[in-house]
Amino acid sequence: MFHAGLLPRPEPPAPDWPARLRAQAAHLRDPRLRAFCAAGTVPGHTPLREVPLLALDLETTGLDPERDGIVSLGLVPLTLERVQASAARHWLLRPRVPLGDAAVTVHGITHQQIDQAPDLDAVLGEVLQALAGHVVVVHCRAVERGFLDSALRRRLGETLDFPVIDTMALEARWRRTPVPLWRRWLGQAPAPVSLRLAACRERYGLPRYRLHHALTDALATAELLQAQVAHHLLPDTPVRELWL
Repeated sequence: MFHAGLLPRPEPPAPDWPARLRAQAAHLRDPRLRAFCAAGTVPGHTPLREVPLLALDLETTGLDPERDGIVSLGLVPLTLERVQASAARHWLLRPRVPLGDAAVTVHGITHQQIDQAPDLDAVLGEVLQALAGHVVVVHCRAVERGFLDSALRRRLGETLDFPVIDTMALEARWRRTPVPLWRRWLGQAPAPVSLRLAACRERYGLPRYRLHHALTDALATAELLQAQVAHHLLPDTPVRELWL
């Protein structure tokens, strides 16, 4: 007999991203956002090996999307077999909030660099054109989707949602080990597994990179997804089993 505390949690239904993007395109006012949504995405049954993927990473002034801003953005296209580094893109951006010393220490982007950089609005068309039609790969969707959503609300008064494959969420799914209730009562639950990008890469034998650079972290995320799929999935896995 199963104890209720040990029953697996049901997975939420996969989003219908083609329909969501069509619905957004119908009401968005900004032509750049409309064009992004009109490009759509692949059907949910598409095998991973056929999905156009694009790794995305942001560096920011802090951790709160409502109070902090974006200072750099990196994009790296990929397939399950190849990272297309020659097509990678990187932008330095001038945030609309102050850049604190703590943030400079983390990512190394200085006040002098961002003083000469454009606002996100000036390059938004380029960024969305690069993202259009892809399933975006991120490590922690709350950062990438959250910061972009907040930035668009501040500048345009509009929001944008799009499909992502979150390598952090995937790793959490595969590293989650059920703990018997009696062990939890005795305080014998195992220590949590680190889901940081570097720690996840180390588990797959991937090389160490200098972290907290948007382009390097996008590359690191792309390679991590390739390793995760190679270890845990088949190339024919439908994309709807991964996207969020």
